[in-house]
Amino acid sequence: MNKDFTLNGFDFSPEINMARYLQSIRKFPILSPEAEYAMAVQYRKTGDAKIAQKLINSHLRLVVKVVSKYRGYGLPLNEMIAEGNIGLLYAVNKFEPDKGFRFSTYALWWIKASVQKYILNSWSLVKIGTTAAQKKLFFNLRKIKNKLNLVDDRELSHHVLNSIAGSLDVSVQDVTDMNMRLKSHDGSLNILVDSSSDNGTEWMDFISDGRPNQEDSYAYAETLSYRRRLFRNALVCLNPREKDILFKRRLSDKAMTLDDLSKHYAISKERVRQIELNSIRKLRKAIQ
Repeated sequence: MNKDFTLNGFDFSPEINMARYLQSIRKFPILSPEAEYAMAVQYRKTGDAKIAQKLINSHLRLVVKVVSKYRGYGLPLNEMIAEGNIGLLYAVNKFEPDKGFRFSTYALWWIKASVQKYILNSWSLVKIGTTAAQKKLFFNLRKIKNKLNLVDDRELSHHVLNSIAGSLDVSVQDVTDMNMRLKSHDGSLNILVDSSSDNGTEWMDFISDGRPNQEDSYAYAETLSYRRRLFRNALVCLNPREKDILFKRRLSDKAMTLDDLSKHYAISKERVRQIELNSIRKLRKAIQ
């Protein structure tokens, strides 16, 4: 992306004055199809950032229009507009006017993609929408429920689940899981269990630590060390060939095949297998 592009000096910080921003972008004229095409062709030839700036300015209202459709996700409006404007910058760089499409038609895809990516990454700490079908489900389930007047958090009936799954080409389980995700939101474990109480008890206090304590760790290390000593002492019951076959078959990162060992020792594969099993029996007996 051309780093010379700016968004007219607008500050997209959390303290942005949205009313002032919306008023400011209205002063930029909407380009006619002919003027838009001429600017796009000229920019493709020259790469002049001033031309690109005019194309961007004339479509800032399009970003706001797109973002207004995603208000229901509870994310900061100014941040979604900023992400949409980034998509607009990418659209200017990649637009090919000779293909016959209006720039607004092409830019619309980039704006939506940028805003949707931001929503998916910001709506929950747990990643959602990892496939194209799941992303489609995430952004259409709320819309479908509103059309069916299912605005509360009640469970969806089997008939409704099947209908939604069929229309979006996903499984009923995917619809059920996504509906549960949309009804709940991330919460902090540091939230007080009872805000009216002065005891300061947090939800974190009810989570047990499953890690072994120091005594258990020490006991495990002692046990592991003891077993290793037993194994080393038991190895003396094996002759060199038995020990070599056992290590190469069972104790090596890359085990050798029966065929390779049979060729190495000039014996049959069945004999190699018998030596391996006999070595294991000897070890078990010696350890016991």
